[in-house]
Amino acid sequence: MAADFSSGARLVVRITPADVGKRVSVRQLLEITDGHPTFTDTVGVLVSWDAGVVSVTRKSGETVLIDEAALVAGKVVPPAPPSRRMVRVTSASPEELEAVASRAWPATETEPLGGWTLRAAGRFTRRANSALVDGDPGRPLDEALAYVTGWYGERGTTPYLQVPDGSPYAAALADRGWVREADTVVRTAPLAPLTRLPGADAVTLSRTPDAAWLAAYHRTGELADAALKVVSGGPSVWFATAPGAIGRSVVEGPWALFGAIEVAPEHRRKGLATAVMGALAQRAADEGATVAYLQVEADNAAARALYDGLGFTDHHGYHYRRPPV
Repeated sequence: MAADFSSGARLVVRITPADVGKRVSVRQLLEITDGHPTFTDTVGVLVSWDAGVVSVTRKSGETVLIDEAALVAGKVVPPAPPSRRMVRVTSASPEELEAVASRAWPATETEPLGGWTLRAAGRFTRRANSALVDGDPGRPLDEALAYVTGWYGERGTTPYLQVPDGSPYAAALADRGWVREADTVVRTAPLAPLTRLPGADAVTLSRTPDAAWLAAYHRTGELADAALKVVSGGPSVWFATAPGAIGRSVVEGPWALFGAIEVAPEHRRKGLATAVMGALAQRAADEGATVAYLQVEADNAAARALYDGLGFTDHHGYHYRRPPV
């Protein structure tokens, strides 16, 4: 999308680091050739302005890094209008949505194995330390499994496979004794209704998790360093904090992931989870997202009931497999 700087207008930078989180239109100088400058324009959310580098995330999820010295014009612009062609929650295949989800919870190390992706992140979460099974591994299954086992063995972790429930490999893995664990459901919902959830005004959003956020997230523990790398990764990441509750969202194009929704036991049943989701949803909508998605363990009845009430429906399921003991 082109910015609306007219060619004859005086170029002025009207944005500052205080505008982080707002939608902006900026122009940067690329080069000067024979006295003629070449510019390029970017429209998106100003996600950071630090150490002389301006970072803007476009609606597509692409992040553009701009040298502050090359910034020749910039202004705050209205939020993106709702898409006329909203992505239908049933249109993406499980494989497509899992690829988006993998980028929203990125491992610190990856390696392709044919259509599979081996992921490692210092033992922080099974998801970031498992091989995503998608398509053909490019070699016979037993050879692929041996390679996966060796790859994770070198890293001192359990070899896990993340397997879509409809995968043709599910039965073959069961035949080989690979143990099924952690059945999970991926759920989707239109984003717009979530932006109207009550209590969002009491929620603070930031681009980075502070010590209190990390302490409230029950999964970190002794893996805090690895956790920080994973939770901070993704195309456009936001962290929510309210008294007694936290949450995280990642925006990529039309998709908005919701996760790490944690409410302290003494603060439960006060609507804090919905308040956190409402604040994150509004921010995601401001960046142009139209569809929310999340993952919830299949046996977590309380969480599923909450998400039922917010309009989420099942998109697909997946589970993990590990070698027999």
